Amino acid sequence: MLDTILQLDGQLLVAIQGLHLSWLDPIVSFYTKLGDAGLLWIALSLGLLFCKPTRKAGALALAAMALGLLITNITIKPLVERARPWLDWPIVPLVTEKDPNSFPSGHTCAAFAAAMVWVRTLPRRRDQIIAALMAVLMGLSRLYVGVHYPTDVLAGALVGSLCAWAVWRAYQLYESRRNRVFK
Repeated sequence: MLDTILQLDGQLLVAIQGLHLSWLDPIVSFYTKLGDAGLLWIALSLGLLFCKPTRKAGALALAAMALGLLITNITIKPLVERARPWLDWPIVPLVTEKDPNSFPSGHTCAAFAAAMVWVRTLPRRRDQIIAALMAVLMGLSRLYVGVHYPTDVLAGALVGSLCAWAVWRAYQLYESRRNRVFK
């Protein structure tokens, strides 16, 4: 069963590689590189810290990304050690990756960790939608540039979303206890 899933995973990625458009390649490559080391999400979160209405969104997103880093890059990737797709499939990636392990996608984890916190905490609905869309686009960019399998991206989105939920839940518990103390 696992072999079948891995085979379908690779075949789907090869099919995605057939969708390349010459004008889109540099745009997607640029966007995916913005996610290196979570820099895009960290920069946006730090920016949110400067305004009182968005301060909570920035702080909680940074915490969710830190948790995601520990789970994804420090724990799961070294344990699973799934090779990058170009090592097993006829793919030429559009960007280079230093980390030889692909499962799960750290870029996608960071994007979803931040975006799912922002969806819960940003004051304007439009910004919440943009955050979610940016996370989805980061995951898709990882497939487009050929550095992750679809299951890598799905797992990264799941881990990031769970980290956002855990941080949000911890914040809610903190707030409820704090409110009981001050009543």
